[in-house]
Amino acid sequence: MSETTNQPESTGTGARDASDRSFDIILYGATGFTGGLVADYLLRNMPEGGSWAVAGRNRTKLDAVAARLASEMPEVPAPGIVVADTQDTASLAEMVRSTRVLITTVGPYLEYGEPLVAACAEAGTDYVDLTGEPEFVDRMYLEYHDAAQASGARLVHACGFDSIPHDLGVFYTMKQVPEGVPVVIYGAVHADAQFSGGTFHSAIGQFARLREAARVARKRRRKEGGVPGRRIKSVQGRPHRDDVLERWLVPLPTIDPQVILRSAAALDSYGPDFTYTHYASVGSPVTATVGMVGVGAIALGSQVGPLRSQILKRIERGAGPSESRRARSSFDVTFVALAGGRRVITRVSGGDPGYTETSMMLAESGLCLAFDDLPALSGQLTTAQAMGDALLERVERGGLTFEVLSA
Repeated sequence: MSETTNQPESTGTGARDASDRSFDIILYGATGFTGGLVADYLLRNMPEGGSWAVAGRNRTKLDAVAARLASEMPEVPAPGIVVADTQDTASLAEMVRSTRVLITTVGPYLEYGEPLVAACAEAGTDYVDLTGEPEFVDRMYLEYHDAAQASGARLVHACGFDSIPHDLGVFYTMKQVPEGVPVVIYGAVHADAQFSGGTFHSAIGQFARLREAARVARKRRRKEGGVPGRRIKSVQGRPHRDDVLERWLVPLPTIDPQVILRSAAALDSYGPDFTYTHYASVGSPVTATVGMVGVGAIALGSQVGPLRSQILKRIERGAGPSESRRARSSFDVTFVALAGGRRVITRVSGGDPGYTETSMMLAESGLCLAFDDLPALSGQLTTAQAMGDALLERVERGGLTFEVLSA
């Protein structure tokens, strides 16, 4: 069963009634590297009167996290502690019933995520995570979207570098183009950073399950159906040198375009005919070729069990780069939109994408759900659909830059 301590009365002003919940936010996975960064951010940014807790399965490690946080900012109320295990459904149910929002950093999500989603959907508790795993997101939609709609829970996946800069970047771009006309957008991401072992393991797991992921995606598309009176689609790009950006672009098979298309389908403001293409931006054709060959080789190797094991041994989970390495890291995503005879170019940029900015974005997503006045929606939602302008304002204050380069 879950164990709780230090439960201050919540005085939050979010859209959900907090009268029967001990906490506004619980952070599950606080003892991990990324979880620790999220905890640091919540400690510094929890509004006055807000209540939160750190959670996981190891009480000793959670005590150490709480003690570290208390020593860093002794003038701020320390978080509560909740002991819960994804293998113990009763402890999870008790945990999610005690909070309005659950944040989880525990991945790969195909391995560890479903029990938390199930518990939140049942209890009417809002849920946010860092997943970039399309199969996991599709499975959770098929299994728990209807239950979440019935309970009032908002299930919001991909609240880190996957996919807030991309999803909110397009959301921001659509504010700059003429309304009610067909829109063609492509996005190009460039990052100078070291990504986490957890992200690497998740990617290998996805490569190993491409056929199963495709089957689940088809099943989801059948359930969702189309958007009456509107056309929403993605176009597979090709490697080329882009004359507008003066960079080499290569197709990037991430979850980001899927999230963007779901936002476009949900939001009428994206117009009657919306098309999106997703790229990585590199400086030379050699870099583009080497990158594509490398990704292809890893994808093929992931299909073979012994090779997959050897690949996974090269990078451990849970380890992250030094603070100095993170300080030197950065990213940008540039969007080019063609609409109504106009070309609009926008950009989203920030610091270290895999850790510093991701922990900020995840924490701000949880804070947004807990404390902001948001649309009365439930079920599985995208960040643009669930939080839109409120989250855009939050992540800008958190350090991301959204700007119009040309209009």
